[in-house]
Amino acid sequence: MNIQWFPGHMTKAIRMMEENLRLVDALIYVIDSRAVYSSNNPLFDKLIAGKKVLYVFNKCDLVEGRDLAPWCEKFSAENKPYVKAVGTSGDCSAIVSGLKKIAADKIERFGERGANVSVRAMVVGVPNSGKSTVINAMCRRAGAVTGDRPGVTRGKQWMSIDGVDFLDTPGTLWGKFEEESVAKHLAYIGSIRDEVLDIGDLVYEFLDEIKAEYGANIAARYGMTELPVEPMGIFDAIAQARGFKVRGGEPDYDRTAKCVMDDFRKGRLGKIMLEKPQKHGLTLKKRG
Repeated sequence: MNIQWFPGHMTKAIRMMEENLRLVDALIYVIDSRAVYSSNNPLFDKLIAGKKVLYVFNKCDLVEGRDLAPWCEKFSAENKPYVKAVGTSGDCSAIVSGLKKIAADKIERFGERGANVSVRAMVVGVPNSGKSTVINAMCRRAGAVTGDRPGVTRGKQWMSIDGVDFLDTPGTLWGKFEEESVAKHLAYIGSIRDEVLDIGDLVYEFLDEIKAEYGANIAARYGMTELPVEPMGIFDAIAQARGFKVRGGEPDYDRTAKCVMDDFRKGRLGKIMLEKPQKHGLTLKKRG
């Protein structure tokens, strides 16, 4: 599949971020734990330069801890402060604490003068990484517009909690995907609008990619006693299990594809990591 998507509003969003950099002390970089490598936007490199950054492994409940651990070790080795979060849990106190830790010099400097000061942070990430959901959980209210469509957060939105001011920004991608796997993974997690994709082809690729390692997840979700070998066979079996048919009794592949993608994105297929650390040369260090 050749997937490319960079609508004009993302250029505007990047420009807005650059203009507001002077207003913030740090960045909160939200990463989808299912696709750590693909969640890294190269356009953010300029934003990060010279700024303190707290990385947030969001949606960590959708992957196994043993799979995420090597990624965490990599970030630690590269001196990249991080926290893990479940945006929908309502408890994101680790993010506030982590941000205050990396901005401790500012807090201490103003404290010596007897002044209270807020830490100001810009929240960045690819579409649907869960930025607004994380902020809403911290603020314990629906302050930012959230949804399951990429690009739904609009405009400049400041929110405050426990001495930290957050500036939410629209999810942003970059102009050209050099790696096909990156484009596909971003599409799987919902960072690219389904409307610009052939959803049937996308799900065929998705099933083909995960069937070897996560076949049991698929079978359990759709009540299969045995998983077909080929992706098309899996597609047919899911359509049959869900009763998705068009006139004439043929499988309704469009409805089936949308069902599978929705199940994956909402965690109903179980814990699935698209970018296993081993494929990126990472292994968990032995303890002791």
